[in-house]
Amino acid sequence: QVQVVESGGGLVQPGGSLRLSCTASESIFNFVAMGWYRQVPGKQRELVAGFASGGIINYAGSVKGRFTISRDNARNTMYLQMTSLKPEDTAVYYCNAYRGGTNWWGQGTQVTVSS
Repeated sequence: QVQVVESGGGLVQPGGSLRLSCTASESIFNFVAMGWYRQVPGKQRELVAGFASGGIINYAGSVKGRFTISRDNARNTMYLQMTSLKPEDTAVYYCNAYRGGTNWWGQGTQVTVSS
């Protein structure tokens, strides 16, 4: 049973930074794609940043230049470094891993950007 677990959310002031972590229960090499999504009440879950097959990295336009996705294969962990945070970045952030037609989701971690 694959598990992915997020950590690192919290309350931060506008302009601040946070780093989210997502640790998988197996090697992240086993997944075709991994990424970070976020969701606010009443809206669809949206891709924030992700690794696709072939080493392609995608970012949502709203976070380009402010967020950086990375991974540590030895630790089976993916990160999202978030800087210059804005109130509109407030959301529950989810880790996703995909292979063979199956998506695995973490439980989500709340990020709140507020003064």
